[in-house]
Amino acid sequence: MTVLRAVRPLVATAVAVALGGVSLAAQVRPANAAAPARAAADTAWLRRTLDSLVAGHHGVVGYAVHDLETGARIGARADEPFPTASLIKVPILVTLFGLVEHGSISLDDELTMLRIDKVPGSGQLQHLHDGLRITVRDAAWLMTTLSDNTATNLILDKVNILRVASAMDSLGLHRTRLHHKVFLRAISSVAPDSSLKYQLGVTTPNEMAGLFARLARGQAVNPRADSVMLDILAHNEDWTLLQRSLTGLVSPHKTGADDGMRTECALWTLPDRVVACVLTKQNVDLRWTFDNEAEVLMGRMGEAIVRAFRREGAH
Repeated sequence: MTVLRAVRPLVATAVAVALGGVSLAAQVRPANAAAPARAAADTAWLRRTLDSLVAGHHGVVGYAVHDLETGARIGARADEPFPTASLIKVPILVTLFGLVEHGSISLDDELTMLRIDKVPGSGQLQHLHDGLRITVRDAAWLMTTLSDNTATNLILDKVNILRVASAMDSLGLHRTRLHHKVFLRAISSVAPDSSLKYQLGVTTPNEMAGLFARLARGQAVNPRADSVMLDILAHNEDWTLLQRSLTGLVSPHKTGADDGMRTECALWTLPDRVVACVLTKQNVDLRWTFDNEAEVLMGRMGEAIVRAFRREGAH
């Protein structure tokens, strides 16, 4: 389950692209653009800082930080499986856009929301009238920006859960799996044992970082589709985890939250393109509050990562 949290507006200069007449924005450097010459980030300082923060946490934390320009990587428990919560909606989005590019689905296809389709947790569709008709494009936007659970399930009715696994396998992400529709594990699970252990989905910090890296490089589906997906991700309205203390950055990102877990993967341009994924599980603090321990931890980790790659006094 993901519950919609307190959010703050996106603060950034918009670079507009069109998606069916809707103006979207993302400041992401083209895959073939050269990075400005800069001194190397102090990844040794960053590793020490992140490990120190993680050591004091009451729970299990894994992280992966990838500099897409230099190839530098740091991580901890980076190949260990973690529950995703709603972070798994990024693989769903990639699978959907792959099917769109192959002509199997159109973003203009209509979806009808019936009363039986409504599920709780994040999102607004559950509160709207039965029989509402929206497009696949609308559902993808709601799934990603508001983490709308009902929209997610409507997309999965078109995509099929098993296709998400196939799409991830094609990208070499063999440990990233969606297990069932949101809030419908008992009737839709394709992996009962794994879904019991990890709930909605499972991944590793390195694999989810790898997926965001492919999106940044135009290699998840293709450059055109990937740029649209990054723009949608830049409009994600949950800024309570890695992003909570950051301003002035356009960051394609996706969060996930459930009792005992918080997750996020983000792409920053600092000016190096940097992917950071932090996954937590078995958190002792189960409160749904802004000062939840895992959320505060992730905010501090986000600050440290940005500081290191902006070369702001990291020693």
